[in-house]
Parts: sequence; structure tokens; C-alpha cells
Amino acid sequence: MRTEQRVRNGCLVGDCRVVETIIRPYREADEPAVVRLSLLAWIPVHDSMRDVMGDEIFGRLYGDDWRHQQQQDVEKTLRDETSEVWVAEVDGKVAGFASAVVDVDTRVGEIHMVAVDPDFQSRGLGTRLTQVATDRLRNAGMAVVLVSTGGDIGHAPARRTYEKAGFTPMPAVHYFKAL
Repeated sequence: MRTEQRVRNGCLVGDCRVVETIIRPYREADEPAVVRLSLLAWIPVHDSMRDVMGDEIFGRLYGDDWRHQQQQDVEKTLRDETSEVWVAEVDGKVAGFASAVVDVDTRVGEIHMVAVDPDFQSRGLGTRLTQVATDRLRNAGMAVVLVSTGGDIGHAPARRTYEKAGFTPMPAVHYFKAL
């Protein structure tokens, strides 16, 4: 099922022009923009994770440059035939994306990745992308939608997005030890 939404937003902070926001299926030509915005969006996340884990464990998990691994993870998601991916466009510019996976055996759908370009954050795009993914999973017959995120300060915007979209948090704790 292909989903496309067109919404006209009102004034932006400091700019009272009307902008057009479209949420549409991902196209291969979107890949460079999606990778770029993802790396920018996840800088505070990785900075926070390094603060929480410490340099040694963070380095063992992500190597010398987390961006390389993150880029590979995003590219893998974009090319994964089991994933469905949408992008948010603002005035023709790719400003965010979300991906979801359907598991027909468990009837649990997972929103796998969501990212919004920092220049477009705090405008509801993450919530809208999450809603599109949730609607798609509902229409695919899923009984539950799962989305995971961190409990650190860098993931706070993601938690707010998922809570605004009606998700219920389930506290979890992950422990790491360098070996």
C-alpha cells in the first residue's frame, strides 16, 4: 500500500510563508538525502550514548567513527525488501524518514528507524512519520506496533515523539561491560 499525505502548514518560526509537507514512499534517489539527514539527526544521540557508556565501550561498539556504521545501517534499511520506508518532504526537500517492518507470524510490526533533519525538527514531522508507519502496520493486520529508543538524554526527543503518537513506554535496562 502506498501512502502519500499533503498538508499545508501555517507560519514557521520567524517565517510566515506557507510550506507544503508531503509524506510519501521512499525512492532510491532519496538515499543520499536520507543518509545525510540521519547522520545529522543522530549526532546528539551518539554524543549522549558516548557520555553514558564511556569512550571504551562506545568505541568497541561503534569503532573510530560511529557515522560509518550508522550510514551502513541506514543504507541496509533502505535496501531491505522487508522494510517499508517513507520520507517527509518540505517544499521539495527530503526532511525526514521512517521505516517499518511487518512480521506476519507474530503480528507485531516494528517501526525500525525514524529521523528528521535538525533544520526541520520540532515541527511535528517525526510524529507524522510515526503515524504513517503506524497506520500502515495497522492496515497490514498487525496487532501491536513496537518502536525502541534509548533512555538517555540524546533520545529524549524520540521518546517525546513516540509518546505524542500514543505509544506506551516499557522501561528496559541494557548493561554493557568491556571485555
